[in-house]
Amino acid sequence: MDYYLVAGDGILVEEFAYGEDHVTVGLGGAMWTAGSGGWRGAGSFGKALRTDEQLLATVTPVGRDRAAVVYQGLAGRPLPAEESLRGHFGEWVRFTTTAPLRLTVEDTPDGFAERRVYRVLFAKELRDTHLTDLNDAWPGVGAGGLPGGHGRAGNDLFAWHLRRVGSGLAWGLDVTVLITGDSPEVVGDVLRKLTADVRRRGLVPLTTERFA
Repeated sequence: MDYYLVAGDGILVEEFAYGEDHVTVGLGGAMWTAGSGGWRGAGSFGKALRTDEQLLATVTPVGRDRAAVVYQGLAGRPLPAEESLRGHFGEWVRFTTTAPLRLTVEDTPDGFAERRVYRVLFAKELRDTHLTDLNDAWPGVGAGGLPGGHGRAGNDLFAWHLRRVGSGLAWGLDVTVLITGDSPEVVGDVLRKLTADVRRRGLVPLTTERFA
């Protein structure tokens, strides 16, 4: 689950739902604010804030530990367990999905069953220090000197890089995967880990799409 501080006196908790090919299919959330008396469903709020610059400016991505400290200070009690928080999500927001776009015609190398290309979109801005931090954390450099890397998980190979998209209005994390098919869940695990790496540096994930 993802945690955010909102405007200094609120906490937003979110969780994405993913399809079989690891693209985003839904968003659930719950929000608590000082003086509100309880948690309320916030899936629609979470989707709306991602397209509202003023709302985005009030949101800070944090880990559960930080959210728990803030909640304890404001509410005077421990942050509920994640299972309990999910009980406050209410109606989930559904994402429209389409078949993967075929943007490349590159052959899949011998020894691999499939080649996939994913893009994770993010809102907000990265500080220079966070870009430097990502460059230090990932074992390589992506296009244009922006953070990137490559690695292996199980028998699958991954390469990724962060880039500006939408005429500079957003950030995209492009991930290319060469899949053997031995462990289908590995792709999702790596995508979530890379997404968390970027989120910890202050960006807000929007959605995960598959291009090929």
